[in-house]
Amino acid sequence: MKVLKIAMLLVISILLTNCASGYKTINPKSLNYNSNSINKDVILNYKYDLLEKKYAKKETKKGVKIVALKITNHSEKDLIFGKDIKLTYENGAELYILENEKAFNYVKQNTATYLLYLLLAPMTLDKTTSNGHRIETSSTPIGLAIGPGLAAGNMIAAGSANKKFKTDLLNYDIIGAKLGKGETIYGLIGIKSENYDAIKIKVE
Repeated sequence: MKVLKIAMLLVISILLTNCASGYKTINPKSLNYNSNSINKDVILNYKYDLLEKKYAKKETKKGVKIVALKITNHSEKDLIFGKDIKLTYENGAELYILENEKAFNYVKQNTATYLLYLLLAPMTLDKTTSNGHRIETSSTPIGLAIGPGLAAGNMIAAGSANKKFKTDLLNYDIIGAKLGKGETIYGLIGIKSENYDAIKIKVE
């Protein structure tokens, strides 16, 4: 019985430190960009480190980076991102840009993991009282409320955060976007990379 209680306390401590995290909306138009590249009168500004909490941890774990882009066209012709405008590393190798859905799946919170809170369902609150020479013990099944409640609450919170994250990726989908003369466009992309390598713009 003592071993069971210790195991239960261990499960509780792990679960309570693994709560769902929120998501802070990314607005590429309001960011302060600290890196840039210029090619043929087209200016690229970009920024790493956009995500926080569990999303940032998933980036590191999956070897993925979400990057904000600001591209300004000072050339004399209209351009299309992905066709006329491409992104490379310092060595000239082209960035592998993930499809939005794939980038989202890499970094999103896994809502199903919060079903583990149901393991708290057997938890009881034991109370021992002494009535003269008699000792009485009563148990209250508090886990039946706590387990499902935490599971549902965390799944809802994670689902809501994931929805906001996916909306940002869709709203700032830059692949195939047209960039007219004198125009500026903003975007969010996911790239397969474990490092914060410098990004260069290449205009063809």
